[in-house]
Amino acid sequence: MIIDRDIEQFTLLNTASVAEALQKLNKNKHQILFVADSRKHLRGCFTDGDFRRWVLKQSTIDLSQSVQVAMNANCMAVHEEQDSLMLESMLNERIRCIPVLNHHSQIIGVARRTSPVISIDNHVIAPQSKTFVIAEIGNNHNGSLKSALKLIDHAVAAGADCVKFQMRDLDSLYINKGDDADPSEDLGSQYVLELLNKYQLGDDAFKQIADYCLEKQITFLCTPFDQVSCDKLDALEVPAFKMASADLTNHPLLLHTAKKHKPMIISTGMATDEEIEESVALLKAQGARFVLLHCNSTYPAPFKDVNLKYLQKLATINQGLIGYSGHERDIHVAVAAVALGAKVIEKHFTLDRNQEGNDHKVSLLPNEFAAMVKGIRQVEQAIGSGASRTLSQGEMINREVLGKSLYAACNIAQGTVITRDMIEVKSPGKGLSPNKVGDLVGKVATRDVNRGGAFFTSDISETRRSENLKFALPGCFGIPVRYHDVRLAHTGNMGLVEFHLSFKDLDLTPSDYLQIDNQRKVVVHAPELFAQDHTLDLASPDTDYRSRSVEWLNRVFDVAREIGKFYPTQKCIPVVVNAGGFSQDAFVDEATRERMYKVLGETLTSLRLKGIDLLIQTMPPFPWHFGGQRYHNLFVDPHETAQFADTYDVNLCLDVSHSWLAANFLDIEIESFFTLLGDRVKHLHIADAKGVDDEGLQIGTGEIPFTKLFSLMQRYCPDATWLPEIWQGHKNEGEGFWQAFDALQDKLDAQQTPLSVAGG
Repeated sequence: MIIDRDIEQFTLLNTASVAEALQKLNKNKHQILFVADSRKHLRGCFTDGDFRRWVLKQSTIDLSQSVQVAMNANCMAVHEEQDSLMLESMLNERIRCIPVLNHHSQIIGVARRTSPVISIDNHVIAPQSKTFVIAEIGNNHNGSLKSALKLIDHAVAAGADCVKFQMRDLDSLYINKGDDADPSEDLGSQYVLELLNKYQLGDDAFKQIADYCLEKQITFLCTPFDQVSCDKLDALEVPAFKMASADLTNHPLLLHTAKKHKPMIISTGMATDEEIEESVALLKAQGARFVLLHCNSTYPAPFKDVNLKYLQKLATINQGLIGYSGHERDIHVAVAAVALGAKVIEKHFTLDRNQEGNDHKVSLLPNEFAAMVKGIRQVEQAIGSGASRTLSQGEMINREVLGKSLYAACNIAQGTVITRDMIEVKSPGKGLSPNKVGDLVGKVATRDVNRGGAFFTSDISETRRSENLKFALPGCFGIPVRYHDVRLAHTGNMGLVEFHLSFKDLDLTPSDYLQIDNQRKVVVHAPELFAQDHTLDLASPDTDYRSRSVEWLNRVFDVAREIGKFYPTQKCIPVVVNAGGFSQDAFVDEATRERMYKVLGETLTSLRLKGIDLLIQTMPPFPWHFGGQRYHNLFVDPHETAQFADTYDVNLCLDVSHSWLAANFLDIEIESFFTLLGDRVKHLHIADAKGVDDEGLQIGTGEIPFTKLFSLMQRYCPDATWLPEIWQGHKNEGEGFWQAFDALQDKLDAQQTPLSVAGG
């Protein structure tokens, strides 16, 4: 709840017409107006419901009448002395706004429900936002403007969202006007005053700091310890105020600051529950927008005293945003606070912990602060939404590789009633999960199942895949196969077959599996993984590793040429290659990425490309490499991909699923991949996708608009071949591929203007 003092948006003069009231109500996002006279005395309220009730009673509707004829004169209101917690309890889904009156029954504010969202500079702080990370420089500049600016530079590099300083007017703040030589002062006060007198920055320095932060695009905040400093900072146009724990009970300063009508971040160290509740009520009565920070104000704070679970109590007290200001050693408590709901993290920041001043000793060094920010960002991603558990693509891969399925323990003829002794549990988990054995027992086999054959969902489902294997789809299309199931590609009206090779397939003889096919085109997909856990990477900075990749890929080309002999309509065999450029823990920087592209370009000269059309595949930002996720740096951005393809004269395989994920990650449109790469795209892999890493999904289960996609294909790469590359689509006689074709056919049939069909 807040009490909004900007009442003009909520109020309407009682002399206004019904028509004028409707016009203002239409612009009012709160869906209610409070009708008042010229002296702001409350007369009633006006809503859409009030208008409808009035209209129903009229025989003739005259919108020029005063709004008073249609308003609700029995309008709920509260007086300004109303307890804020009681007032907050009066607001609900039905009553979202209540006018607040003074002793003269004049409207002075509107109490309203509000979602806990605060904007500071260009940062939004909300329950689902990124954590706002503050580097608390305080007085760690030790009185040097040069040091202050250097600290800002390091804070920017460490990933801070904000740098915060401290300002005190010693003359007005201290009873002895800041005299550190005052013999009547305690030792602690003398120590602090000596440091403050030595290391305070002047007003001009703060102006330069604020300007420098603007230049460096980092938010400048400063804690005012007194009203004079608060006014100075307001004149510097700080976007918010950070209030120290020591001033949580300083109600005059809190009220003075709240009247600046800027967001406040308030630490709660050294305060009791009752004192926090009292200050919260005080600020909410002023309509202040604020975040409360849990804090233990000892330097350093012992871990046993931090009581991080108090964040949950603080959230209950505030009914708003919470954060954490830490003075304990190391970074882990602050990172943990994010998992408990902290949306603001503040930690002291220094370049040298050995400098004079107590804050230096509890401050993080730049590399430590950067590690904390990295940990916070990782935790933010890991927190998730709490929604029902779903399997990631990596988990699905590992579920098959490591899991178990139901297999036939004997030959089972179609029409046979399946009994328990006909079923066994074996690895890998590529079929029906063992927990479905009860559903399978008693079913009548709808197909012949050989001993060792896997059972699938279709064996226990009433639905069956379409028997139609001829599709009116545009272009030359086919399916991916291995040697053992190449017959699947020879069905229907498919004009293409793509061999997905494993490194073990390189030791096989193609003539043992293939026959001459004069009807279809062929594409070969090179393996990514080779013997001894070698993932192909032609851009690796390791010369030996890169050389092994070249050797493996040249072997693939030799096999591709052998396969090509069985498809004589094609003299140059397209080979799809994931060329590499991945990293393990994070994306590389732009300069490193440029070097990787250059290394890759040079490596291409070592490939034996006679009779081969190398098709480098577009990649997702977060590829799944055999059950684990990595970061991909090359062929993700369409501009970079186009530049490389033009520079080194190579063609491309546009993996639509990969590039949709890349488009989401880069915040660009999928059209960019077609407009920039279309003339280089010779082949496409088509599957659905969602978010930034859910790839290879069945058509219709993700986000891709396929009718639009096919229009882009026909416009920018009309001669390219394509196929559905659905994850595990080959199972159960290619069931997933036929489902994909059916889904694509349905989507294209449903569009207004049919695409031209080239045939298979």
